This record gives sequence, structure tokens and C-alpha cells, in this order.
Amino acid sequence: MSNEIFDALSLLEKERGIPVDFMMDKIKKAILTACKNSYGNDDATIDVNPETGAFEVRLKMVAVDDVYEPGREIVLEKAREIDPTVGVGDDVYVTLNTKKFGRIAAQTARNIIRQGIRDGERGQMMQEFQSKHQELVSALVERIDPRTGAATLRIGKAEAVLPKSEQVGDEVIREGDHIKVYVVDVRETEKGPRAMISRTHPDLVKRLFETEVPEIYDGTVEIKSVSREAGSRTKLAVLSHNPDVDAVGACIGTRGARVSNIVEELGGEKIDIVEYDEDPAKFIAAALSPATVLSVTVAEDGSHSCRVTVPDSQLSLAIGNRGQNVRLAAKLTGWKIDIKPESGFFGEEPAAQEPAAGAAGEEAAAMPAEPPAESPVE
Repeated sequence: MSNEIFDALSLLEKERGIPVDFMMDKIKKAILTACKNSYGNDDATIDVNPETGAFEVRLKMVAVDDVYEPGREIVLEKAREIDPTVGVGDDVYVTLNTKKFGRIAAQTARNIIRQGIRDGERGQMMQEFQSKHQELVSALVERIDPRTGAATLRIGKAEAVLPKSEQVGDEVIREGDHIKVYVVDVRETEKGPRAMISRTHPDLVKRLFETEVPEIYDGTVEIKSVSREAGSRTKLAVLSHNPDVDAVGACIGTRGARVSNIVEELGGEKIDIVEYDEDPAKFIAAALSPATVLSVTVAEDGSHSCRVTVPDSQLSLAIGNRGQNVRLAAKLTGWKIDIKPESGFFGEEPAAQEPAAGAAGEEAAAMPAEPPAESPVE
């Protein structure tokens, strides 16, 4: 074997990331298989010197007077040409000319080496995906399937498919675009490693805010929960661990610059940012922003449900288009929310204001209907 082989392996490592040592192990395995196929003997020693290009294969054989197994035995006279001290029954290592391997053995060796390259690429791809598991990554759109709308993306040296179902709303993705996706999961399949990627996952928004807002990245502000209907609206609950830092204001940024960048990345998706509170009544009232809340009555039966009272004029705003606002608020807080107007429904008595719930309602009512509770694009 010449230096050209080692140059080729070095190029393979550089271009495809497959280590030279990994491929050398595969080549050695291929040679041992070829020895077995050609000589019926795979008891061989393989010495490699990448610096000089030396590649020597020596087959272990036994010196005998009469040869009965040509692949395992060597006549004593020839054995002593290799080692003059050899006697009958002694082992001797015979240097092989690998070019004289049989056609089938050589083909088998080539197949093993090709499989080694494929295994190396799969290993690199798996490692590439695992390093990005549950992370936000930038990807290049290489092609779009005209039939399904699925996009094939290039992520580093690996490829992944973004199904149409994981794309945001009616956004149009074109070949050559750079987009951000969230790596939901990584699986090993029969066809190789596969990354499950998404632009609709709630954690995509979470990672975008971590990237855009330094206070979240350094832990000063914490994202407590996210609820999302991709392409339409997202609600984000945040908490500040520093009394001098306004969690909602930090996420919105000066003149809404931070949240606007995220809204643009999501194709105009509306984002409500509310302040998290340990008091369920206060948190629920904030989560229903931009609606004004008069009172929140939490059920005491452990059902994790509550009754929210809002001004008659705010009922449709609290519920939202097709129930979206209250649905997202329920997902954000983890509470089942029943909304009723201040005057009550037809046939009911007007709701009485309870002091404890009223305090929560007053704080919620003090919140502006527009930012900071609502993004500037709302």
C-alpha cells in the first residue's frame, strides 16, 4: 500500500469527518476477511506505518514436511527462507502480496471498506445531531418537495427533513433560505440517524428568547412556561430573580426591539409576555391579557379549576377568537379557566366581588391592554 491510501484517508477525514483511525480499523478487518476467503486463515498480523506508507500483512503458518492445508501450512524449506531457525511444527509469519487476493476476496474487502465509510458517516451524523438535541439551530434549505411541501435542510454536515406539519402556518420556505429550527429528538433508524426538527414546537420560542434576551441567557430572568399555537399566537410567562430587573420589559426590549426580532423570525406570530406569579389568581389574571380581569375565584376542591369574572365589554377579548386567548391562558397556567361576564349570563345573578379575588383582579386590571403585556405587533 502506498502513501496515496493514507492521503485518501486524510482527505476522507477532512471532507466527511470520518477519523483515519476508524477507517484503518475497517481496512484491517477487510484484509482479515480477505485472508480467510483466499487462504482459509485469518490469523494475520497487519503492520501500518502512515509516515512511510508501509503496509505489511503477515499470515501465521506452521512449518511442516508435507503440506495438507496450504493456507495454514508451509513447507519447511520455504519457511527457513523466512527464518533459518524454524523447525517442523514452529510458527512462521509469511508476508502476503495483497494484490494476489482472489477476486471474490478483494470484492468482499472493498464492500467492507465502503460499509465502513457509511458507518463512519452515520456515526458522525448521529454525533452532530446529538450535540444539538433540544437546541435551536440554523439550517440551510437545500430543496423543497413539490408534492408534500417537506423541506430538506442542511444542519452542519448532516441533513434533516422538516415536514410541512412542522412548518409555521402559511410561511413560504424557499431553497437557499436560512431558517431556525428546533431539534426535538434524535433517533437511530434502519436508514441511519434521524433528527426530528420543528418550527411549531413551543420550545422554539423559548430558545429564541434565550438567544435574543441576555437576561434569560444568564439566568436573571426565567421562562416559567410557554403555550403556543404556531403561526398565530404564543403566550410566555416570565419571572425575574432580580428585583431591579423587569422581566417583561427585558423580553420586550427598548421600543420592542427584542420581541420584534422574534416575531419577524416567526413570520408575524403574535406574542403575549406576562409576569409569572406564585399566586394562581394573579397568574391567571395576567395570563388572560390583554383582557381586563375583575376577579379570579379558585376552586377549593383540588380540581385545578377557577372562575374568572370580566367586564361585559371584555368577555369576547378574554375568550379570544375561537376561544384562543382563554385556551392559551389555560395551557400557560395549567388551570381550567371558566370565564363569565360581570353581569352574569342570562338568568343568573350578577357576580359578587370577593375581596381576595378582587385584589388579584385589580392588579390585572392595572395592566395595559397593549405592551408590555402584548407584543408591539399586536
